[in-house]
Amino acid sequence: MVKVKLTEKLDSGVLVVGFGTVDKKLKIEPGSSGIDTSSLLSTLIAVGATGKADEVIKLPGKTSKLIAFTGLGEINGNIEPETLRRAAGAAARNLAGNKSICFALPNKSVVEISAIAEGAALGCYSFTEFRGISKDDQKTPTSQVSIITKFADTAAAKQSVKRAEIISEQTFLARDLINTPPSHLTPNSFSLRVKKLASKYGVKVEILNEAALRKGGYGGIIGVGQGSANPPALIHLSYKPVKAKKRFAFVGKGITFDTGGLALKPANGMETMKADMSGAAAVVAAVFAIAQLKLPISIDGWAPLAENMVSDTATRPSDVITIYGGKTVEVLNPDAEGRLVLADALVKAAEVGKKAGGLDAIIDIATLTGAQVVALGTRTSAVMTNDDELCNQFLTATSISGEMFWPMPLPVELRASLDSPIADIANIGDRMGGMLVAGLFLKEFVDPSTPWLHLDIAGPAFNTGQAHGYTPVGGTGIAIRSLICLAELASSHS
Repeated sequence: MVKVKLTEKLDSGVLVVGFGTVDKKLKIEPGSSGIDTSSLLSTLIAVGATGKADEVIKLPGKTSKLIAFTGLGEINGNIEPETLRRAAGAAARNLAGNKSICFALPNKSVVEISAIAEGAALGCYSFTEFRGISKDDQKTPTSQVSIITKFADTAAAKQSVKRAEIISEQTFLARDLINTPPSHLTPNSFSLRVKKLASKYGVKVEILNEAALRKGGYGGIIGVGQGSANPPALIHLSYKPVKAKKRFAFVGKGITFDTGGLALKPANGMETMKADMSGAAAVVAAVFAIAQLKLPISIDGWAPLAENMVSDTATRPSDVITIYGGKTVEVLNPDAEGRLVLADALVKAAEVGKKAGGLDAIIDIATLTGAQVVALGTRTSAVMTNDDELCNQFLTATSISGEMFWPMPLPVELRASLDSPIADIANIGDRMGGMLVAGLFLKEFVDPSTPWLHLDIAGPAFNTGQAHGYTPVGGTGIAIRSLICLAELASSHS
């Protein structure tokens, strides 16, 4: 866990300041560090520094043993919080091996302090659990971050860095889950790990095993998981604070490994499929963080878990399954499996929410379609909805969190492609607009009167390229911060 604190002066041997360009000329942003920038600027120019995002230049310091300059890009007036967040993360990644780092990035309010704290903490991540002889070669991430600011003694600033610690702690949990290989992360081991942690955070947990799922009629989860030797499960997390202002349900896709089933993926399409439970990891982490922050929002978190494997018991193309609640689905493509486990959980989440007095919103999070990556790339996730007001609230939350989401439509004319001649609905429709068709499928399992968001995070959930900003290679933990911000916004309104 990363510890973050505020200070009014340099308290570490490693100092981080920002630099960027103004009218194409290099400029150092020393914050409140008090360093002499004139000679340092000429040195940076001499070594060919550009100040671009993700650039980190290290030089010997006078008041510190090392000074690191982290790129802010083009500086035009106020520096955006997300720019600071990414710059702090890039510096933290590049300074692994140093126990403590002091950040003197410019900050004029608690918003900027919070962004710097989050980025710095999120950049202090590594995953070495499965390294053997090479483990000692890995640099240990920084464990202590301090931020120089004139707001060091204010309660709001102190609260913001505590929040950053919680966000990093839970994001690291999600990243660890995503990065864990399927040989070690199965529906059962995932469930046991979450169960062990839930009590620590004051969250109630219920786990439905395979027998309970069969008895309860969860045909989607059973249908996807029946081809595997590792049985499926359904995790239900519950956080119920006194005098809650709103009641949300989060539902996360938890396919611990996806071969595609009998619609077998090609080898290069299967390499990252350990990350197909990123939605479930995000839900678990978000619920735990909201509980730690003691937000007055009731949350039910649902994680339907299954391993989609090839065997003589796997669901066949053209099989018909019955989703919880009675709706039947013709499974034309066993590789369109995430929507099947989500359907079960969406119906169950609504049922439980109704008994508790109704849901103010239900949000599902899933690495659902390759079409999302085609449409929006690997850094922007998709949002689909049946409620524009809820969508606008969520996009406001993303503007605070710094996570990139983009609203996508649910065109009614695509719905007919999901019609089945023998069942209530088919699990695939038109290939063109596949991301939207998947959203329309899920919409069929949501009461129209319940505000609902569908988040497709297929691309941003797992980074197969170079690390950037506070984002490492591998699991990213996308959507956690936005879900937390949405809950915070809801708790600030009656």
